[in-house]
Amino acid sequence: MKSLFPDICSDALQESKDFYVSLLGFSIVFEIDWYIQLQSPHDENLQIAFVKRDHPSVPERFRHTPQGVVVTVELEQIEPYYKKAQELGLDIIQELRDEVWGQRHFMTVDPNGLLVDMVQMISPTPEFMKEYGLIQ
Repeated sequence: MKSLFPDICSDALQESKDFYVSLLGFSIVFEIDWYIQLQSPHDENLQIAFVKRDHPSVPERFRHTPQGVVVTVELEQIEPYYKKAQELGLDIIQELRDEVWGQRHFMTVDPNGLLVDMVQMISPTPEFMKEYGLIQ
């Protein structure tokens, strides 16, 4: 296996491209009028793609708008991305906060209505670790 990435059925290809390029600095791998593939500037195997929802390459019974998906992006440092999201005027669904299970994160929404969880891993609390039997 060389890579694994979602192809998101979308009615907002250009807006999706702009969102991931502006917020995460993704570059365009391939772009035509019905398909756009993007990749991370840090790892060419981290990719996401968007296909026009009603394109003939998508079987008819799967031509739905996406829902029930959380796109999680793990980052080394979360604060610059939180600031960037605010500067871009993105809809912040959940403000930046620390979670007991070991995440510092915020959530926004992409042009397809997908929840995007921007995450920096931190240490879980001792109480969480104990509750789940991860420490004695």
